[in-house]
Amino acid sequence: MSLEGRKIAVLMEADYYEPEIWYYQRRFPEEGAEVHFLTRLWGQERLSFAGHEWKVPFEVDRSFEDMDDETLRGYDAVIVPSGMVADRLRYTEDVAELPPATRFMQRAFAEPGILKGIICHGMWLLAPTPELVRGRSLVAHNNLHGDVKNMGALYVDEDVVVDGDLVTARTGGHCHLFAHRIIELLGERSG
Repeated sequence: MSLEGRKIAVLMEADYYEPEIWYYQRRFPEEGAEVHFLTRLWGQERLSFAGHEWKVPFEVDRSFEDMDDETLRGYDAVIVPSGMVADRLRYTEDVAELPPATRFMQRAFAEPGILKGIICHGMWLLAPTPELVRGRSLVAHNNLHGDVKNMGALYVDEDVVVDGDLVTARTGGHCHLFAHRIIELLGERSG
């Protein structure tokens, strides 16, 4: 297995795209990787989120909040999925402060050893921190074309785009291509 011993974090919230999350839940472990689903737990031990298409519940018991740098560096990749996950995670109680999930991604972007994967509407999570993608080649859902250009990113009209440690994909329907590219890149890093 090409990803034996690797860890991948996938951010989660309500209105996730079920086929995409189910694909990651199975595909990365097929390659030997451990997959952790992370969210804001709001002081709870676990939360259950309903999917976007069929309202299928998905339970999450791990948080990205208060994660120390050593634990963060233990992840080989961090993925922001499609659906409305990013929109829900970009909530902040104080508009003068970054949302906790955006702060988490800001920390991940500061670590070149962590592969960052953002698919479809996941780019919404970085809207408060456009400097993270300014000047970088990427793709997002067609509805976000103007958003990524306003963030200063270089929009590339392809289904999956790689720019160094950043992998982006157009829609949740491209999750298989996105995951395949992440698997390839992580495999290259271990070899």
